Amino acid sequence: MDLGIIGRAAGLFAVTNIDDILILALFFSQGAGNRGSTRRIVCGQYLGFAAILVVAVAAAFGATFLPESAIPYLGLLPLALGLKAAWQGWKHRGDEDDEGSVAEGGGPGPLEVAAVTFANGGDNIGVYVPVFATAGVGGMSAYAVVFLVLVAVWCFAGKFFATRPVVAKALSRWGHILLPVVLIALGLLILVEGGAFRL
Repeated sequence: MDLGIIGRAAGLFAVTNIDDILILALFFSQGAGNRGSTRRIVCGQYLGFAAILVVAVAAAFGATFLPESAIPYLGLLPLALGLKAAWQGWKHRGDEDDEGSVAEGGGPGPLEVAAVTFANGGDNIGVYVPVFATAGVGGMSAYAVVFLVLVAVWCFAGKFFATRPVVAKALSRWGHILLPVVLIALGLLILVEGGAFRL
């Protein structure tokens, strides 16, 4: 593998996925203390990112699963999940003092994480397609391998930040508010920046 491609792929991944670290940290915080939550979050992140890669690779070869006009509407996924999380937080607001309530939630499921990852990756697809189209099959494969390795690094970084004492304390206190706010804001940002409201 060419070191130049590895460097370009790592830079491209970092630039297009920097916001995922915050979202992953919130997911890891939400799943803290729940058996299997780390596995579910990592699986969901890989599932969502694999879907982004499949769409980008297919588009680079000329196939389009999603018309460009549909991409802004991916913002409806994190918006819906954020509203759901806000509703659950509101519904269980009196349970905060109960120690058992944390273990019951189980954290986010892999499909929830995958949906947010994929919806947040609409801009990634737009960036990856021209890069993949000009990289050829070998270059595209190198990009995909580097990206998939870096997904693990991103998951580790999200878990790392979520478990730092200061961050963990803040997230355990405010995470039930931050997660819905971040997801709703992300959904609205995707919708607005993508021009979904220009009917």
